[in-house]
Amino acid sequence: MSGRDEDEAELIAYPDGPFLLRGDVRIVGPDGQELPRRRRTVALCRCGKSTLKPYCDGTHKIIGFRTEPEVPGIDERDASAT
Repeated sequence: MSGRDEDEAELIAYPDGPFLLRGDVRIVGPDGQELPRRRRTVALCRCGKSTLKPYCDGTHKIIGFRTEPEVPGIDERDASAT
């Protein structure tokens, strides 16, 4: 048991991979139109190179996309201002 409500939205950032979005959430494009969603869990592109944006198509593996490790206690917004 995960202890989470099935309807509760959850966004998981996978290292060097996509965001996994789980739960009952609408995905809307820049024009305000709802995008098709065939599953309760979808992978969202994080590398910026997917041909299916906003969905992941696995391109991150081909291009060697890497995420930076998080540094505990550092807020990226604060770090970029220095």
